[in-house]
Amino acid sequence: MNFSIKSDRILFFYAPLIMMMSFTLFPFYWTINTALKHEGDIIKRPLEYFPSSFTLDNFVSAWTNVGFSVYFKNSLFIGVCTMAIVLVLSILGGYALSRYQFKGKRAFLLMLLATQFVPRAMLIIPLFIIFKNLGLISNPLSLIITYAVIELPFTTILMMGFISNVPRELEEAAMIDGCNRLQAIRHAVFPLLLPGIVATGVFTFIYTWNEFLLALMLTNQQSKFTLPIGLSYMMGEFNINYGTLAAGSVIAIIPAIILFAYAQKYLVNGLGGAVKG
Repeated sequence: MNFSIKSDRILFFYAPLIMMMSFTLFPFYWTINTALKHEGDIIKRPLEYFPSSFTLDNFVSAWTNVGFSVYFKNSLFIGVCTMAIVLVLSILGGYALSRYQFKGKRAFLLMLLATQFVPRAMLIIPLFIIFKNLGLISNPLSLIITYAVIELPFTTILMMGFISNVPRELEEAAMIDGCNRLQAIRHAVFPLLLPGIVATGVFTFIYTWNEFLLALMLTNQQSKFTLPIGLSYMMGEFNINYGTLAAGSVIAIIPAIILFAYAQKYLVNGLGGAVKG
């Protein structure tokens, strides 16, 4: 009987999970495998699933010769600035939607949700014309503004769910002790929002870190490229340096992995609180 239960568990639980994990992780493994090979070994047949000799030359070339150090700084600056703006505005907007009742609130929430159904490709031409007239093409400010506006509806609704789980009595007690509204939010509400803030910040940063289409259309100077654009420009018409391209991909993946590894426990708690709210 126990053997039958264990067999069913292996067949219907562990086996699908292992297959799904293998299917998901193999592209990452192959990227790292390619990045650590010499160029001659990459195109050698039959394919080597384990490199016979390791090299870090591809990473050095991507970081120095190709310019990934510049692209990395550009993506990091845009991501951090966008995340800071979105967090401040989404906390204030989420608080207003959670704590106040006003006419048209339901319609306003529906409008916020409706913005998420607009295809990003439809925004390219209007945004390009606007920022061209403002003289902000190839300026990081254009991407920061665009990303913040795109992310704010979703993050505001997400933060509203987090704040709804914080008891009003904590704010009332803080205000009785002499705090004004902003001080009550800072001292009574903000500490309890840490999981939600981390979850919101991670989602915003990862979106800005990986976004390609808008960054491509609003940036035409190589010194202002972000990592996704830099990766695309490494694929020439007649020649592709697969080792350097793979090394650049690994460099682009590492910050996201570190961020998720650090914020994992906050993400689980934060998303659970948003769903509950």
